[in-house]
Amino acid sequence: MKEAGLVSTQRRKHRYRVAKEHSAIAANELERRFNVSGPNQVWCGDVTYIWAGGRWIYLAAVMDLYARRIVGWAMSNRPDSQLTGRALRVAYEARGMPQQLMFHSDQGCHYTSFEFRQLLWRYHIRQSMSRRGNCWDNAPMERFFRSLKSEWVPSSGYVDQAQAEADVLRYVTDYYNHQRPHSHNDYQTPARREELAG
Repeated sequence: MKEAGLVSTQRRKHRYRVAKEHSAIAANELERRFNVSGPNQVWCGDVTYIWAGGRWIYLAAVMDLYARRIVGWAMSNRPDSQLTGRALRVAYEARGMPQQLMFHSDQGCHYTSFEFRQLLWRYHIRQSMSRRGNCWDNAPMERFFRSLKSEWVPSSGYVDQAQAEADVLRYVTDYYNHQRPHSHNDYQTPARREELAG
């Protein structure tokens, strides 16, 4: 059918759901203060989409702002609160259940939901949210996703979700955190910057 021109080989453009009202869940406490003095003070989270197996799958990531290290992630075929909650749980457990932590994100429904807010409450994490429609309020996460897609993800996408998950995991745990120099860290890797912090 492709040879006969009956099937389009182009991928569909991804569409986000537009929120109908402003979120009253949390103020923008971070206010673009992206430089923090140590690990486990401020984490940022966001969700992006990746083409795999002829459909979109979703990656939720959690970044520690100190060294721009990715400390939690999860992938799913649905961009919902279960996805963002899994990424937060991975981060919280891997980082030794830190206290007095702020979590910053956009106003997506997967961050404003009761389920996600309840998880933050259980972990005693203070919530901060970007102003509506302002991607610069969460610029470090936007930058991470841009690097992932421009440096690593194949332009044609992945064969299936399993391949995507394995390859993205390799990017995060091996390349991005341990090999890739970051300008914010004076061109040290995120892992090395944290080591030097003691």
